[in-house]
Amino acid sequence: MAGIVDTAVSLDIRAEYLASEDLKLAASLLYQSYQDDPVFIEIFNGDKPDYEQRLRALIREELSIFWQTKQPMVGLYSGETLVGAACLNSPEQGVLSDRFWHWRLKMMLSAGYFSTKQMIEKEKIIAQAVPLNSYHMLSLIAIHPLHQHHGLGHYLMAAVNNMLDEHPSSEGVVVYATTDKYLQFFKDVGYEVIKELQVGRVSGSLMVHKR
Repeated sequence: MAGIVDTAVSLDIRAEYLASEDLKLAASLLYQSYQDDPVFIEIFNGDKPDYEQRLRALIREELSIFWQTKQPMVGLYSGETLVGAACLNSPEQGVLSDRFWHWRLKMMLSAGYFSTKQMIEKEKIIAQAVPLNSYHMLSLIAIHPLHQHHGLGHYLMAAVNNMLDEHPSSEGVVVYATTDKYLQFFKDVGYEVIKELQVGRVSGSLMVHKR
């Protein structure tokens, strides 16, 4: 997967699977990307003082379960610096995957029972709305704030889309966009809206990039 280059930005931009030593930095990037996401604000009570702690706990446990189950996690590097990350559920694992019991336990202890239940319910609502039998789900994506608006997001998404070549059974990549910013970004990289979807009190667009 290495070798995706944005010559307008740098001659040393590459996409690779995330290394274990980069997971903490990836978690920080993802937190910055999702701290103002409407769905997470609702699920983790964005008006409460422990919102940051709950969201960080979610991202930490998500990355941990992705790593343990060998789910695709792509890093975008400028030289040796991680500037972007994307995490997907592969068709073999599925979106729901009935989370391991230790994931549920850790989430309940760190984020609370109600928030954990809402996260699982969110995944069920999205999975039931996808009109594909076998697909990747783009669960998390981020570009470092200092490196945004330079085209790096497009190269990260090119790496994500290229994973379809490694999974012939996958019909495409699905994502749930909850802000106008993300909606336009995914449209720009070839994703199409397949359904408007309500998760709790939040409306968003279910989008797909088909093979």
